[in-house]
Amino acid sequence: MIDERDELIERIGRMQRDLGRLVARDRSLPVLASNLTMRQLKVVLLLSSLGSASGQDLARNLGVSLATVTGIVDRLVRHGLATRREDPEDRRVRRVELTPDGKNLIEEIHTAGLIGLRRVLDRLDLETLRMLDHVTTRLRQVTQELHDEQDRCGGDRLPPADPP
Repeated sequence: MIDERDELIERIGRMQRDLGRLVARDRSLPVLASNLTMRQLKVVLLLSSLGSASGQDLARNLGVSLATVTGIVDRLVRHGLATRREDPEDRRVRRVELTPDGKNLIEEIHTAGLIGLRRVLDRLDLETLRMLDHVTTRLRQVTQELHDEQDRCGGDRLPPADPP
């Protein structure tokens, strides 16, 4: 027997998937207009978040080999979206970071997402917006807590879920 909590979580998951599908139908999104593969896009997003990263860092975050990351980064460098530089702390390490074009792509993606979100939110009444603000604030808090726990565990895996 499925309890109400599990049923709600399932329904919210389906709703998120449905929303993602509806958003993906917007052909004006910069991410859909780019020629990047999913892995290349993941590296661009990681670099946007981290600022810069070594090949080892990227491989660990993506769960792929260093050789795979090297190929992905090579293609991003050819596209003019990323660059490699020597790590000032350890000259044996090469760090990867976004170029101005790479940063512009991320900004275009974020801006397009915010414009689309704004179009949806503009159609909601004030009470619904207040509820959504409360829920998204709480989601952000829990996500940060999970991230902090993951960092304390020192691993790439999330800690086990707390019982309901």
